[in-house]
Amino acid sequence: MFDTMTITKATGAVCGSLLVYLFAAWGADSLYHVGHSGHGDEEIAQAYTIDTGAEEAAEGDAEAAPDFATVFAAADAAAGEKVFAKCKSCHKLDGADGVGPHLNGIVGKNKGTSAGYAYSDALAALTAEVWSPENLDGFLENPKGYMPGTKMAFAGLPKIEERANLIAYLATVQ
Repeated sequence: MFDTMTITKATGAVCGSLLVYLFAAWGADSLYHVGHSGHGDEEIAQAYTIDTGAEEAAEGDAEAAPDFATVFAAADAAAGEKVFAKCKSCHKLDGADGVGPHLNGIVGKNKGTSAGYAYSDALAALTAEVWSPENLDGFLENPKGYMPGTKMAFAGLPKIEERANLIAYLATVQ
């Protein structure tokens, strides 16, 4: 019943089926792929936007929100250490650079001055400026909006309390 010819036919049928599946998956991916193609650092422009009124609501919320100096004065460094967990995948606190530069002593340090790290042109041009708590707050809220051309792909921290706590924690790390 199972001779060499039957086994060869069965193996050929399985391989042929896998080949058809591979071509179908490849074709579907090329037709329906909607993500970034991954060819460099160019920014992707959205084809269309739908106005949901979220910007108007955000502007109204911003007026009611306390200013950063008030929140930063009451910031909790221990809570900031927990927020730093979101940063650990790219940044280190041991003096070694990772995907991003190390953040030892970042508060009060000049921008783009960690030796050995290749900064984006946008940040390298600002080495005379200092990472004050206010500058860090703006950057951490929306890195691409604060500094167009930055390499930092992180979307940002929308909550002012999280940003203040994180900056208070980073101020304790030397």
